[in-house]
Amino acid sequence: MCKECGCECECDCDCGCGSEHHGEGHGHMRRRRFWTKAEKIERLQNYAEELKKELAAVQERIKELKS
Repeated sequence: MCKECGCECECDCDCGCGSEHHGEGHGHMRRRRFWTKAEKIERLQNYAEELKKELAAVQERIKELKS
């Protein structure tokens, strides 16, 4: 989800996707449509961290339901 406008894309508005829905009205400028290797690695690492947090929350909820 976009952190700036709340739309359902997964770009977070700093990736340079240039999505069409990020035109005028959201205050976004068109950006490049590719990522460097370092940017891909960083995005994947961030995604992995988010998944770990989500997994921890799910495991905690399961534990609460079992008690």
